[in-house]
Amino acid sequence: MPEVIFNGPDGRLEGRYHHGKSSNAPLALLLHPHPQHGGTMNNKVVFALYHAFVRRGFSTLRFNFRGVGRSQGKFDNGQGELSDAASALDWMQSFNPNAQACWVGGFSFGAWIAMQLLMRRPEIDGFVSVAPPANVFDFTFLAPCPSSGLIVHGTADDLVPEASVAKLAAKLAAQRSIRVGYRTIEGANHFFGAQLDELGSLVETYLAEACPLRPATSTAAQLAVAGIAE
Repeated sequence: MPEVIFNGPDGRLEGRYHHGKSSNAPLALLLHPHPQHGGTMNNKVVFALYHAFVRRGFSTLRFNFRGVGRSQGKFDNGQGELSDAASALDWMQSFNPNAQACWVGGFSFGAWIAMQLLMRRPEIDGFVSVAPPANVFDFTFLAPCPSSGLIVHGTADDLVPEASVAKLAAKLAAQRSIRVGYRTIEGANHFFGAQLDELGSLVETYLAEACPLRPATSTAAQLAVAGIAE
């Protein structure tokens, strides 16, 4: 789980990166919850998502938005954070030119940013959105949603009512040419507490079906070019 530093639009950004073992490993970018409410890349839900993608063979990056941890800059109400996410995706793609697929995921505020990035980057093939704050932020920009994906929510979420997320999921699932799954975790609150393992297993099972891996060769040469130790 190497620490990485890469250039963002408002200074350097800090991340943690796992490089997939195959030369065409799919990419996954994971985004953390609200920076002004304690959200960081080390959030437990983000950590669970990160390891679910890693277990499925993805080259996976989680990073701190501007002003969080050692990332430079300051909070920008979502606009700057979206630019940070785009820069993070650029950084991953720069030394993964043969990636077989590209996914984005996020938790809470990070889910909102992830879905915006999905609309702006046509190369993104799928998404995992955990507890998207549909009662706080406007998701009407998903018209239409360009990619299939998964939405996960806890039935006991006291910050984002389950009904608001179910409505969003139903709206997206009704669109043609994509498939949007909606799964709930019984008894889970907004932070999933004791259900983190269940969340990770659910996401991993979904990925196994939605993004089966194609065999490829070792990535030792790519790692050397990227300057990242295996």
